[in-house]
Amino acid sequence: MLQVGRIPGWSIAIIAIGLLGVSLSLTSVAFAQDAEPATTEATEAAGVSDAPPVEEEVVVEEEVEAGSEVGYALDNAILFLCAVLVLFMQAGFAMVEVGLNAAKNTINILYKNVMDLSVGALLFFVIGFGLMYPGSYKEDPNPYFDFGGVGIYAASEGQTFSPDVDWFFQAVFAATAATIVSGAVAGRMQFKAYLIYSAILTGIIYPISGYWKWGGGWLTQFDGGLAFQDFAGSAVVHACGGFAGLAGAIILGPRLGRFASDGKSVPMPGHNIAFAALGVFILWVGWYGFNPGSQLAFQSAADIDATTFIAVNTTLSAAAGVVTATIVSWIMFGKPDLSMSLNGALGGLVGITACCDCFTNMWAIVIGAVSGVIVVAAIVALDKLKIDDPVGAFPVHGACGVWGCMAIGFLPNTHLDGGSTSFMVQLIGTASICAWAFVTMMVLFLILKAVGVLRCSAEEETAGLDISEHGMHAYPADSLAPAAG
Repeated sequence: MLQVGRIPGWSIAIIAIGLLGVSLSLTSVAFAQDAEPATTEATEAAGVSDAPPVEEEVVVEEEVEAGSEVGYALDNAILFLCAVLVLFMQAGFAMVEVGLNAAKNTINILYKNVMDLSVGALLFFVIGFGLMYPGSYKEDPNPYFDFGGVGIYAASEGQTFSPDVDWFFQAVFAATAATIVSGAVAGRMQFKAYLIYSAILTGIIYPISGYWKWGGGWLTQFDGGLAFQDFAGSAVVHACGGFAGLAGAIILGPRLGRFASDGKSVPMPGHNIAFAALGVFILWVGWYGFNPGSQLAFQSAADIDATTFIAVNTTLSAAAGVVTATIVSWIMFGKPDLSMSLNGALGGLVGITACCDCFTNMWAIVIGAVSGVIVVAAIVALDKLKIDDPVGAFPVHGACGVWGCMAIGFLPNTHLDGGSTSFMVQLIGTASICAWAFVTMMVLFLILKAVGVLRCSAEEETAGLDISEHGMHAYPADSLAPAAG
């Protein structure tokens, strides 16, 4: 509850809101991202009407060929580095989830994150890549569901990317979608059930809905040339994982002791907020592979301008998410809540992921600011509904993922200005991906529950999943403590 003694503290925050409003009134001119690349000297030389001697022709052709090789190498090298940054986000997710949960579940959470990446990479190689990009394997795939083949598609002449770096970049995105769920089901889900879920999501569920948008499926084929816009995956990746996590949290039920017998919420703070803060910083850095890397072209001046513009928008949105989550939580709870502010940063990152290429810098601040409010509101709403999401996976990835995609449908941006999407198209695309993930995972979790392999027993949960599921302690001192129960 709001305390009168706290007014002088959060009044500073109110002043900050006013300053933010003033700054937004100074909105700058929109950034032009689709400028035509400058004509190269080699192209100009090739267009000269007076034919040069044969020896000079050979030199010009060699220069063009060498230039294209350099461009190919640059595109592939940068995309590879961006993929490594996205892979490093797995460490960030692990630290956030570990820090915001009980110490007795540390090994279990870390193990899930390792398996998400490992199982996901193998299954995305065997089946997922072929489901998500069937058009890279064959012509005219079905717009709703198709399978290109096992493994990585064959290289072809004149391609922009190596098939291997293309697979690597997409595989780490798939692993990210799966890892989001780990935090939502932490502390009470059997390890074998989680492995089944992770395999199905990364191998089948995520690739199918990913194909609808990024593989050239039906969400890119609306009448009038309209297409659902989701630049780097607010819905394709984050809302997919967020709604899958929501389904898991609902079917599992809350952790023991999370809600009293009268329904009152009982806080269960994590054991190491330093880990959580470190994880958020790692995720923030990794996001520069996620969003700027999705530009997928880096060799022209226009491409690099767009890439750095996306990075700036990503930064501004995350920062605004922190500020507004801090202000709102300060007003609501009487004190600034670090966990809310950390989730505000992640919410801002998720919200801008769909639209980092199409909004001005000032609108990116708006996207992040609203995301910070959404995170706090969604966390409170889940608490009221008695849905236990230990790390706020759904508020961050599900709710803010929806917001990022829907904002494209009604706020001023280059996609709306160019007539490439509409509010209804954004609504259809966002709802389709979220519903697909939620319904399919709900069915899976219900099946696992029916066969008795979903949730740990009360005794196992009380003792902690580290010892009950893996027979070890994360911290040596724990092994000297008296047995629980």
